[in-house]
Amino acid sequence: MASSDIQVKELEKRASGQAFELILSPRSKESVPEFPLSPPKKKDLSLEEIQKKLEAAEERRKSHEAEVLKQLAEKREHEKEVLQKAIEESKDPADETEAD
Repeated sequence: MASSDIQVKELEKRASGQAFELILSPRSKESVPEFPLSPPKKKDLSLEEIQKKLEAAEERRKSHEAEVLKQLAEKREHEKEVLQKAIEESKDPADETEAD
């Protein structure tokens, strides 16, 4: 953009700063870059490729579900262990006080 395309109009000048407006001239046809208006088209997928992608997605879903179920099972097992330990600890002090 050439400097002749820009006009500077001073609005206010204060001790704290300056305000101004830049006025740009309209674009000329020469300066407009050529670019496609729509994105490039994706290649057409064959039925076989689509099927492979669907199968891969199903495998990912199953794998994720199995991982979530595994984590839940581990969490429940841990909860059972903690509960069992709490029950055993609550029984032990009662046995000791009865023996005294």
